[in-house]
Amino acid sequence: MRNIKITIEYDGKDFNGWQKQPDKLNIQGEIERAIEIITGEKVNLIGSGRTDAGVNALNQVANFKIESKIPIEKIPYALNSQLKRSIRVKDAEEVDDRFNSRYNAKKKTYIYTINNSEQGSAIYRYMQYHYPIKLDEVKMDEAAKYFIGEHDFKAFKASGTSSKSSVRIIYSSRVIRENEIIKIILTGNGFLYNMVRIIAGTLVEVGEGKIKPEKVKTIIESKDRKKAGKTLPPTGLCLYNVEYE
Repeated sequence: MRNIKITIEYDGKDFNGWQKQPDKLNIQGEIERAIEIITGEKVNLIGSGRTDAGVNALNQVANFKIESKIPIEKIPYALNSQLKRSIRVKDAEEVDDRFNSRYNAKKKTYIYTINNSEQGSAIYRYMQYHYPIKLDEVKMDEAAKYFIGEHDFKAFKASGTSSKSSVRIIYSSRVIRENEIIKIILTGNGFLYNMVRIIAGTLVEVGEGKIKPEKVKTIIESKDRKKAGKTLPPTGLCLYNVEYE
């Protein structure tokens, strides 16, 4: 039995998220279907994590096990021939049988992109959240630093999450501006349901001047979802990278 690790890029706007669900278009199900077509084998595709409906990924990682002898270098081409253009398998490699893309992941980086221009973008509208009110990215970056470290992120957790613990470690948290584009970049050992989108919503309130940067520390300590900002739309959120040791 071969254990195959693949790196995937996808445009999430037409999909109901990563996770396989009956009668709903999803990333996991589409790739499993393609694998069965090219190998004749039903597989369980294990993703590094679940992305929600409308969320994009540049480097999602997944693995599956097959008996097929198809050459590893041909797997991306074969799968892409059976997939929608909105999903691309970028790379494939054979890994140790013990490798699990979910449980072996050490760090994940998400980027939330805000178009802070007056009119927004026609071309990139499904990859950015358009917010026309001028934001102060310097204050947003100052506030973002309070997320770094190990914290209980209960205040930034949406209802319905299945995680037993809301404690997570954030290794890097920053906000940068490139002309009219603001990027919120977070790297952590894991993220709660809607956590990045709630953090982004909170930082937007900082950027507007509704709350001061230092108040973020108080919000984290409160563990009260009502004190954090709104959950921003999935448009704008991208799983940028997954790191393994």
